[in-house]
Amino acid sequence: MPQQQTPAVSVIIPVLNEERHLRNSVRHILEQEYAGEMEVVIALGPSTDRTDEIAAELVKEDPRVSTVPNPTGRTPAALNAAIQASRHPIVVRVDGHGMLSPGYIATAVRLLEETGAQNVGGIMHAEGENAWEEAVAAAMTSKIGVGNAAFHTGGQAGPADTVYLGVFRREALEQQGGYNVEFIRAQDWELNFRIREAGGGVWFSPELKVQYRPRPTVRALAKQYKDYGKWRHVVARYHSGSINLRYLAPPAAVCAIAAGLVVGAAVTPWGFVIPGGYLAAIVAGSVPAGKGLSLKARAQIPLALATMHMCWGYGFLTSPRSLAKKVIASRRPAVMAPAK
Repeated sequence: MPQQQTPAVSVIIPVLNEERHLRNSVRHILEQEYAGEMEVVIALGPSTDRTDEIAAELVKEDPRVSTVPNPTGRTPAALNAAIQASRHPIVVRVDGHGMLSPGYIATAVRLLEETGAQNVGGIMHAEGENAWEEAVAAAMTSKIGVGNAAFHTGGQAGPADTVYLGVFRREALEQQGGYNVEFIRAQDWELNFRIREAGGGVWFSPELKVQYRPRPTVRALAKQYKDYGKWRHVVARYHSGSINLRYLAPPAAVCAIAAGLVVGAAVTPWGFVIPGGYLAAIVAGSVPAGKGLSLKARAQIPLALATMHMCWGYGFLTSPRSLAKKVIASRRPAVMAPAK
């Protein structure tokens, strides 16, 4: 593609307490082999670590990097602020703990042109830096952990309900008014649903890969997946017809295990067959998932799987209806135009 025909891209990064990975994440962006013009806009939440200081250093080091404030600290508000502060026709979303693979942006822009899609994305390639993170990464990239979600486990290129992060045509974001700021989680899924409802395409390709760092503790992983489940239920209430059996599996498992424990303790020991069967299944499933990992990492995969399943299911089941009412009260996100 001749350089004059290569579209300029805006990379947007929402950050909050990302001192550990932000510099490396931005390095992976700036080192992309891309012929077109590029800018990087970092939306700064109210961090309590050195994130703002690191971002200021990055701005001084490279004129392509700028920052915009996000006083709410919420991801969708950060994304909207960064989109509004950016100016190019292609918008690339990256997280502060995500590392783009070489050629990611060039490949994504090519796929937008080839497919005619409004958004393209690929694989959330989880990689850990210690035994626990490696266990979580194995769980997050296994079918026993996340079902048949292509952006976690891989698969054939083609139309998709949603993709990880995303590379968008700006006009699609403007048409939809950006991200709905009420969706603290699941904002990607919700936006992609609106894009598809409006007749736009969302395209998954295994050619696109983003290295992802898992949550560093059991507690952090539990909160992450509880929030995922809670907000995925809000999407289901907000957009009828957006649920499928994969999303119902974790809440069904939570109910079945809870019922089995109650029956086993109060009525008959046979009730323990259900939680025992679940435990046996995740232990067995962790064997292929942990292939090539250290013994310490493999031993923690069942805990990671149980944390993901149970917390997602619990969050889904306990998601308050008041969240959906709040979202429905503000159905239309603010329409954004690029900065001049």
